[in-house]
This record gives sequence, structure tokens and C-alpha cells, in this order.
Amino acid sequence: MDSPPEHPLLEIRQESIDYIRKVHNLDKPGRMKEAVNILDEWAKKQTHFTKKDFNPKYLETTIIACKGSLERAKVQLDKICTYRTLLPAFFGKFDVKKDVGNLYDIILPVMLPKLTADHYRVYLVKLFDKTLDPSQLMDYLKFGVVVGEYLKLHDYINGFLVLVDFREINIMDLVTKINPVQLQQGLAIYIEAFGMRLKGIHILTPSKFVDAFITILKQVLSEKISKRIYVHKTIDTIYDCIPKEILPIEYGGKERSLKNLHEMWLELLSSKEHLDFLEEVRDVKTDESCRQADDFNGQYAGMPAQVRGYTRYPKYVREDEDLDHLQPQ
Repeated sequence: MDSPPEHPLLEIRQESIDYIRKVHNLDKPGRMKEAVNILDEWAKKQTHFTKKDFNPKYLETTIIACKGSLERAKVQLDKICTYRTLLPAFFGKFDVKKDVGNLYDIILPVMLPKLTADHYRVYLVKLFDKTLDPSQLMDYLKFGVVVGEYLKLHDYINGFLVLVDFREINIMDLVTKINPVQLQQGLAIYIEAFGMRLKGIHILTPSKFVDAFITILKQVLSEKISKRIYVHKTIDTIYDCIPKEILPIEYGGKERSLKNLHEMWLELLSSKEHLDFLEEVRDVKTDESCRQADDFNGQYAGMPAQVRGYTRYPKYVREDEDLDHLQPQ
């Protein structure tokens, strides 16, 4: 990815690509290509991977999400393959237009097109005063997986800012509908497998009951990320964290409306091209009987019961092989 691709919903600046590569020591000629080649060669040697030919763009965004560390990129690739095996309910050919019932009457999730000045993508989630069925949480989490798969191939960012608008809902009613195990599993996929680096989670609500929701989040998030949860009573303080001009018009910004953006995303994510891709990557899994023996070390703690039965974790090839060993071409 040497220049910003044209995209109707993801605006990527050349300065973002240049900055992100430079900050991760990947800006010298040939350096990124060599890093991708090393990761690709490593993947091909993993006997427990059921598919070994990863898209180069997928490998590049994995390296970027891991701050340039090839060793961390290896772990992340292993996790996405493992989670597809151990948590199949989250993956597969999920049509975000046809398979969600009335979910979007309750929750409207949108990735905003423009990046912040420091190259972060904003994920805005608006909730409405409608009754949420507990089963719909899973549909929402699966929607996030579909988006995650798409961004791995098409986006180029420093990380994410999440904005959750709770102003219209009864937060306590929402809290009673949340399945903490499902939530933990979904967040593990987003953060550990897709490499969703969170700069901040901003919650917009004047309700004092927001603390109950935050308590649940802190139970399933790391302490580091939990410290990045912020509550805003009014929209005005949001502008101190997220540029006003990149927000939808409903939030005082200059971007297209939330509904319009959401409908455009649905068309994109339910296109034949993306559905075929979801079908293809569904089989990018692990065969645990072929995994090289090593200690599991709790890498998949919190996953379903069958996960806890695994006692092995991959022994990576050439532990010292990282970016400091690359030679510019």
C-alpha cells in the first residue's frame, strides 16, 4: 500500500501512511515489503494453520497494528486463526443487511470516513430508546467482526477512538441485557486478533447510571484500556477529543448524516465481494492436533470451556527475528 486508495467511506491521507510507517521504523525503502515477506514466510511454516497464503495487505496492517513488531504480529495472526476455530459463532458469511432483524432500530454503528489529525479512526455507536433483546447483542458483535475483517484489508490507521451515544437510552435496562461472556469474547477478537488499538472510549450521557455499564466494561477490558474510558455529559466536551468537523451533522459536524453513512456501510459490507471474502476467511483456522507443543500461558483465558482444554501454544520460528534485523533494499 504505497499511496492512499480511493474509497467512498475510508479517507486515508498519504501523510497518515508516511507517519505510521515512520513511527514504527518502516519508512525506509523496501523495509515494509521485507517485513511482510518475513511474516508471510513464517505463516507458511505454521503446520497448525489451515491456510497459509495471507493477503499482503492483511499482513501489512497486522504489522502496523503491532507497532512494527514481527513477533507480536505472529502472535496476532495466530490468535485470529485460533479464534476462528474456537469461537466459530462470531465468524462466517454474515450478511449485515439481512441477518440482523431490527437491530439497527436499536443500535446504529458507523465508522466515520475522516481521520483525526493524529491518524485515528472514529467508531461512533448511537443507541435508541428501543427494547434490546439479549440475543441481539450477538448480532451486534458479529457486525463488528464483519467490519474488522473489512478494515484489515482496506484501512491504514494509527488506532481507534470509540464514541458511544447513550443519551436516549435507559442504561440500566441495557446493562441487564448484556452477556459478559459474549462481550468479553467479542472484545478479545477485536483487540487481540484484529489489533484494534484503542486510544479512548468516550461515552456521551448525562445519566449517573453509566457507572454500572463502565463496571461491566472494566471486568472484560485490560486495566490499561479501562483507564481510557471517559464520560461526557454534553456534546461540547466531545469536541475536545474528536474534531467537530469529522463528526456527522447530527453531532454538529460537517460529515454526512449518521443514517446516510450507516446505509452506505451496509451496502459495502453486504456486497458480493465482501460476503465472498467472509466465506473464504472463515476457513482460515487452526488444526490444534498439528500445533507445536508449548505452554498455553493463559493466552485464551475467558474463552469457552473447550478452549480451556488446550494446553499448547505455538513455538514461533526464529524468536529474534524482528524489524531491527531488516536491511533496507
